[in-house]
Amino acid sequence: MNRFVLTSAFVLAASTAFAAEPSEKPVVWPQLPPKAAVSNVKLVEPHLHVNRAGKGAPRIALTFDACMGKTDPRILSTLVDQHIPATIFVTARWLRSNPEALAVFLAHPDIFELEDHGQNHIPAVDIPTTVYGIPAAGSPQAVAQEVKGGADAMMAAGIPQPHWFRGATAKYSLSAIAQIRGMGYRIAGYSVNGDSGSLLPAKMVEKQYASAKDGDVIISHINQPTHTAGEGVAASILALKAKGVQFVRLQDIPEQGDDDTTN
Repeated sequence: MNRFVLTSAFVLAASTAFAAEPSEKPVVWPQLPPKAAVSNVKLVEPHLHVNRAGKGAPRIALTFDACMGKTDPRILSTLVDQHIPATIFVTARWLRSNPEALAVFLAHPDIFELEDHGQNHIPAVDIPTTVYGIPAAGSPQAVAQEVKGGADAMMAAGIPQPHWFRGATAKYSLSAIAQIRGMGYRIAGYSVNGDSGSLLPAKMVEKQYASAKDGDVIISHINQPTHTAGEGVAASILALKAKGVQFVRLQDIPEQGDDDTTN
């Protein structure tokens, strides 16, 4: 009986003390406009063209994503040895692992234009979803961090302030496009998929490159040195040069992108 009374008294005292303490206030996040359900949100994969040359040699822009991992020396050496201009989109993750390749890029500012591919290679979609199995940023705040984090890492590495952004998977929600444009960036689509994420065999890559026409922007990857796609990219660059193609960087020539990505 005494044990019961003592226990009851302890519980009552503890409850009274707990009630007397102020409850912790919940974290209040900024109010954001409601987002549509994932199934109702349109994702776009914008196209990009540079101004056509018209008469004379066709004009083509080579763009390469450096997502993470290493650097493909077959592609890099071809660009440097042949003095082929190209625009390289780098992530903060790639920069941390490739100081030697970065030094090559920075040593050839007449060849390479370096632009923002994001902080962690996360799709620039401002709702929770996945793109090709990759979790998207999922909110406007996370989209902003992906863009700004990539740019901050670039400038910390000695790269000038970027003016273009290309998100992982090259797919976006329309609202994220408007947000990124509001941050001061053009968004780099493409018109020819050169290597399908560096997954194509070399011969298929060569066919993709051979299909490029005046004004096209080709996307490929420079971060997969063990894939056969890189062999095809290097061979294709040489083949296009032999045809007299005029290679340009995005910073060198006016361009036109759809889905309000550039204008």
